[in-house]
Amino acid sequence: TQSSVSSGINAEYGDDSLDEMIQNQQITPLAKQQVLTHFDKAMSTTLSQRGKNKVTFKGCIKMYRYCDNVWTFIMTNTEFRDTNDGFHADIVKIVACDGTKPPGEK
Repeated sequence: TQSSVSSGINAEYGDDSLDEMIQNQQITPLAKQQVLTHFDKAMSTTLSQRGKNKVTFKGCIKMYRYCDNVWTFIMTNTEFRDTNDGFHADIVKIVACDGTKPPGEK
């Protein structure tokens, strides 16, 4: 399976916006799925090509779950740091999944 970035990054904001567009009949549910799929692929490609910095983070884990090779963490009061910068987030959702393809899949 492919890494799912949309769940962690845009689910709180992009997903709500896309749902609103569906309710206003501006897009179809299929278009929403295509947007999320394109976002996942673009983020995966960009991170694999440009995401070479090591980032550390520290916070309070409020919830974690492991199901079907997918880890989900909800963290509060989280500090992120790389070699140059840092930032704080009140609430963070991290979704990590196996980025390898199953045997036989292209």
